[in-house]
Amino acid sequence: MTLEPVKISDAEWEVMRVLWTLHAATAHEIAEILADKMDWKLATVKTLLGRLSKKEVIYSELDGKKFIYYPKVSESATVQSATENLFSHICAKKIGATIADLIDDAQLTTQDISAIQKALAAKTPVASIACDCIPGQCECRIHQIKHND
Repeated sequence: MTLEPVKISDAEWEVMRVLWTLHAATAHEIAEILADKMDWKLATVKTLLGRLSKKEVIYSELDGKKFIYYPKVSESATVQSATENLFSHICAKKIGATIADLIDDAQLTTQDISAIQKALAAKTPVASIACDCIPGQCECRIHQIKHND
């Protein structure tokens, strides 16, 4: 499994979730699993598999007359990459509030809450977080831009 950052579309995520679960599948199997949720034709699934193959997040092997597809990237590495991508698009000063919002919105088990509390207990707080935005991208006073009126 590779740990390189991976950017995949929402539709590609649906296909990858099937591959991560089954560890290997044909295009027909993927289309059948996603039929009720996505209402995709087999051609759509094959197009998505082609895109994922070009991105090198899956590989295929010919088995008789059909291809079997396998994930090349782990689900956890892909989720980590997506999280890092999300955080790269917001002000560093807003990441903590964003995490709190995610926790507020999520349904969590007792084990989930325990794991989050353990992670927070191990975290060393910093005195302040520097804004990493360019002028005009956030509301920090250090980034206020002058308007030519």
